Amino acid sequence: MSKIKAVFERLQAQGRKALIPFITAGDPDPVLTVPLLHTLVLAGADVIELGVPFSDPMADGPTIQRASERALAKGVSLRRVLEMVANFRADDNETPIVLMGYANPIESMGVDAFAAAAFDAGVDGVLVVDYPPEEAANFAQILHRHALDPIFLLAPTSGEARIAQVAALASGYIYYVSLKGVTGAASLDVAAVAARIPEIRARTGVPVGVGFGIRDAATAAAVAELADGVVIGSRIIEELERSSPDDACEKVRALVAEIRQGIDAATNPSRGTP
Repeated sequence: MSKIKAVFERLQAQGRKALIPFITAGDPDPVLTVPLLHTLVLAGADVIELGVPFSDPMADGPTIQRASERALAKGVSLRRVLEMVANFRADDNETPIVLMGYANPIESMGVDAFAAAAFDAGVDGVLVVDYPPEEAANFAQILHRHALDPIFLLAPTSGEARIAQVAALASGYIYYVSLKGVTGAASLDVAAVAARIPEIRARTGVPVGVGFGIRDAATAAAVAELADGVVIGSRIIEELERSSPDDACEKVRALVAEIRQGIDAATNPSRGTP
């Protein structure tokens, strides 16, 4: 059983929902990435999405675009991201790490070589934004051969055929994009999310995480009542942008801990009180 599946099964048994924070590897500085990963765990993260910086992150809004630019300016490549994961694994072999990024760096390394290197580093899942399921069957098979979960996106515009294609390939969890647009854009329409989650669940037993548009504990709590996991990224990056290197970890810890408390209070009130 994959670490990601094990986490969701454990949380389900506890009546809890997954908190899945996102940071970009190398932002604001490569030396802070591993400490930030450990900070996220201490604050209550169940799974961590680690962004691979890319020069044209088409699904990401200005906040995560800036994070990628800062990381790339400091020489953070896909291979360096894998080194960061390996360093994190020296002290934490339990928390699942999902790499989130784009096809170009993976294609440059070679899919087979990437999958082998990712497994060796301690990666648990991979989400490639610009690998649509129609073209990703071989990629998913390669990941599975290396004990990695292929994770795919669904959006408000996804039709029945796309949902079925994703359901056939995905493992770990499915990432439902809560709004039309890029990361950090607009505001969350909880009613619209509530209408779509049952449609996805009717076609797959894979857990569903929801991201894009989640800004605070209140929106995270609302999503947690509907989905199996809550993904939050741009808001964390904004906190890093407002922080100094000395207080970055503490600022992120406080924010993520507040989100954790909000999720737990909504789904299991006895856990949400101090």
